This record gives sequence, C-alpha cells and structure tokens, in this order.
Amino acid sequence: MKKKEHFTRVIEDNEGLLYKVTLLYTNNLQDREDLYQEIVFQLWKSFDSFNEFSKLSTWMYRVALNTAIYTLKNNNRKIVTTSIDPIVERIADLKDNSKKEKLKLLNKQIQKLNILERGVILLYLEEKSHDEIAEIIGITKSNVGTKISRIKKKLKTQLKGK
Repeated sequence: MKKKEHFTRVIEDNEGLLYKVTLLYTNNLQDREDLYQEIVFQLWKSFDSFNEFSKLSTWMYRVALNTAIYTLKNNNRKIVTTSIDPIVERIADLKDNSKKEKLKLLNKQIQKLNILERGVILLYLEEKSHDEIAEIIGITKSNVGTKISRIKKKLKTQLKGK
C-alpha cells in the first residue's frame, strides 16, 4: 500500500480521536476545521517517523494534543473551549437525569482547567492507561498519577465551591 493511501486510511479510521481534540480546544466550526487541518498536516509530516513502538492511537493523540496546544499558544488566541459533553456522555450511563446534570456540572468545571490539565483529563476519561498518558503527554508515569490526583482534587474543590 502506498504511503498516501495508508495515511488516508489511518486518518479515516481515527477521525473520532482527532475530532475529540479539536472539540476540546475550540469553540466554533472555523477554528475546529483549521485545527483539524493543522493536526492532519503535522501527522503527515511526522508519519514516516512513527516507529510502531507505541500504539498508533497513542502517537496520534500525542501529535494532536501537542499541535493543538502549540497552535493555540502561538496564535495568541484566547483559548476558548467547547463542551466535552459528548465525550463524557459516551462514557457514562445517562438513563438517570441526575447523572446527566452532574456530568454537565463536571464538564463546566473541566472547562476551567488549564490546557494541559484538559488534555490529561480527556485521556483519563478515554480510559487510557497511565503509561499511554505519560507517552502522549511526555511526562513520567508517576507524574501522570500525580497530575490526575491533583486534577481530581481541583475539580472536587471547584464543585464544592459551586
């Protein structure tokens, strides 16, 4: 299979992953499309360097999150995000309305986290292992545990202050 065809298939198979990242860091369609294109461009540029020592999704998350953070910081844009309700709702059983309300409140608090914390919590909610999160974010496994613990504590404090 040619490189271009293989890359196209990889992107098509992992569109959901890319959209989750763009949804987390943008709040309108134009910004989302621009960020999506930039992520795909960065993935294409580094496609030959994917060494298959890690899972493809791990590598893609790393490139996508780094691209999102770098792009937003360098464009001096005010980082405004959109709801991650679709991500959270997919994980939770929402037959109970009280759960739905709690998730909305939690989502509101997640939006107050800094950009790195949002990336970590996204991966945590995606049920990535500490090893995968460490590889994606570029920190140690023990640091992942510390960050997750601090983020949980921060969210609890924010929720109590509500």
